[in-house]
Amino acid sequence: MLAAIGNAKCSVALETYIFADDALGRRFLDALVAARHRGARVRVLVDALGSITLPTAFWIPLIHAGGEFRWFNAFHARERYGCRNHRKLLVVDGESAFIGGFNIGQEYHGDGVSEGWRDLGLEVRGPVVAALAATFDQLYASADNRPPAFASLRKDPEAEVCGDGWTLLLTGPGRGHRALRRALIRDLSRARQVQILCAYFVPTWRLRRALMQAARRGADVHLVLAGKSDVALSQLASQSLYGKLMRAGVRIDEYQPQILHAKLFVIDDVVYAGSANLDARSLKLNYELALRVADPAVAAGGRLLFQNDLAVSRRVDPAEWRKRRWWRRLLEKAAYFIVARVDPYVTHLGWRNRAARAVKAVGAVRALEKIPRERRAGANPRSPGG
Repeated sequence: MLAAIGNAKCSVALETYIFADDALGRRFLDALVAARHRGARVRVLVDALGSITLPTAFWIPLIHAGGEFRWFNAFHARERYGCRNHRKLLVVDGESAFIGGFNIGQEYHGDGVSEGWRDLGLEVRGPVVAALAATFDQLYASADNRPPAFASLRKDPEAEVCGDGWTLLLTGPGRGHRALRRALIRDLSRARQVQILCAYFVPTWRLRRALMQAARRGADVHLVLAGKSDVALSQLASQSLYGKLMRAGVRIDEYQPQILHAKLFVIDDVVYAGSANLDARSLKLNYELALRVADPAVAAGGRLLFQNDLAVSRRVDPAEWRKRRWWRRLLEKAAYFIVARVDPYVTHLGWRNRAARAVKAVGAVRALEKIPRERRAGANPRSPGG
């Protein structure tokens, strides 16, 4: 990514959830400023909550050089605090793009085994780059806009962009953003081999059912999940599902060397890669992107990556798992309830409260329209001039 920015001639568009003020973050800032001095248009979009510790002053060198920076969903709109941009995307000169799970921070620097978090990224070229650039433009333009009333119920026709052998799948807080779930369930319904590497694994009921049905009909379904996680609550919620999955025939391993942050789904000759996890926040609430690639060679590469990570993971034994303490089971169920039920409900409640206020405001306007004009103007017939 740094090399691509360093060679940029026309444009750089960078979008991320976390951008840290550390050694790696400053290297990226320097590269962005240098690209701007060479005449490239430089735009940066960073989520305000994900990078809450990053001061706006950090971007002064880029702004002074003529670059553009925006916070996504700054904190002036409290009712949409749960609507976050979790995407990670870099588009350079409209020719190459990078997607995946990597944020910009020192913890992501390393091989994921001896140092640094285990993550995964993908560099792409060809027509898909234009689609990625377009979705950046759209989100960059709307970064400061509040979501419309009933945002969670609205349909977005731009949630899926198809090309030759690839499909760009976008998720967000809207009814139309179900393309990723639909594509996964469709592929799982006829899968013979499923390999999933996922940092935060709390899938919806339909996705869990699709995984279990695939295992029951004889498909090889194998998960590598987080043995170490930066979000303990999500890890506990994920572990609450292990028993049912293993009883259906799903094999589960936990990655051991470092914190797992990667998202990779290989289903037969299809690969999914991007920023989306298999949890309620990624599938229903956050803005995410995932690229579905139907290509045997790419799938072979994905399987090789999965096998490498499997070699340093530890198998979860079903018999041993059943022996865990009652209080541990209780913690897992409580974590699942918070992650899969409370968090989505609270986020949607914020939208509903805003929608209710909008409805009340419309009602007030209509009531005002029924009042005679002279009364609306504050006129009093007994006191000319009001």
